[in-house]
Amino acid sequence: MTKTKGKSKGSTSRRIIVAILAVLAGVAYFLFFSGMSRTGKEYYLLIDEDDNIDSVYAKLQPLSTPHGFWVFKQLAGVMGYADNIRVGRFAVGSSGSLQTSRHIINGLQAPVKITIKSVRTIDDLATDVSGKMMFTRAELLSRLKSKETCKKYGFTPETIPAMFIPNTYDFYWNTTVDKFLDKMSEENKKFWNSERKEKTKKVGLTQSEVVTLASIVDEETDNEAEMPDIAGMYINRLHINMPLQADPTVKFATRNFTARRIYQKWLTVDNPYNTYKYRGLPPGPIRIPSVAAIDAVLNYVHHDYIYMCAKEDFSGTHNFAKTYEEHQVNAEKYAKALNKRGIN
Repeated sequence: MTKTKGKSKGSTSRRIIVAILAVLAGVAYFLFFSGMSRTGKEYYLLIDEDDNIDSVYAKLQPLSTPHGFWVFKQLAGVMGYADNIRVGRFAVGSSGSLQTSRHIINGLQAPVKITIKSVRTIDDLATDVSGKMMFTRAELLSRLKSKETCKKYGFTPETIPAMFIPNTYDFYWNTTVDKFLDKMSEENKKFWNSERKEKTKKVGLTQSEVVTLASIVDEETDNEAEMPDIAGMYINRLHINMPLQADPTVKFATRNFTARRIYQKWLTVDNPYNTYKYRGLPPGPIRIPSVAAIDAVLNYVHHDYIYMCAKEDFSGTHNFAKTYEEHQVNAEKYAKALNKRGIN
């Protein structure tokens, strides 16, 4: 009986110890490995050069669970974080408090996904990009309008839009403007692979000229299937030294981007982008064109058309013509359709 009682007491003690260890493990897991976000959603802690330990605490506390914030403060104290604050953008989400705190303290940032869109102007590009980066819109615009900066990458302030290839890229939030542009230059070089370079030679244009023509094609239609036909028409005009007479260039020159009609008075505006007044391609792209438009120029359709006019059904596609007489018929159809809809 005495031996039985001893075994019973020993078993009870072991169970208590196991229970205590389980509770401690649960507490440790909760403290160090449960998600740090206060709401379960992912937030981003932005730390800049002006931050000190108190301002970091003030930024982090509203995002973090109370226990996660406690873990960060303890780890920050042990690791001397106050004397070595890292600038950057750090994710506060489903990852555990210990891992998240270590990332912040060690400067392991969450990358920012920057999508370069097919936008009309460099100003639009600067607005899109700077909204997600540490540098300002003014800083980026200053570089893009600088002749020296553009020359560094093989462009001019007029052709610099050609450096940007629409796609999504990863950056760190505190990437400098210069490093951002370096990355865009490298991505541009990757885009212009040997196949595209060979096609560029066959078209008879430089890479920047291909992008400039692609920007016009992109403005003419959203229909990717029609883009190679439109590119072919403009290339035909270039070959016979005929003015491009591209309506989108007139909109760009006059800044009437949303116009549905092109008025006669606009055609005489003295602006190098006005292809009714000046022969050849304009000085640079009138937008950052889509990859589809660039490839449409490189793979343009060989045909005999030198005129086109928007279809009267407003489908976004065009009627093509070989002669001016045929084109006039198409133009009259479109004009009547505009009048019928009351579009001025």
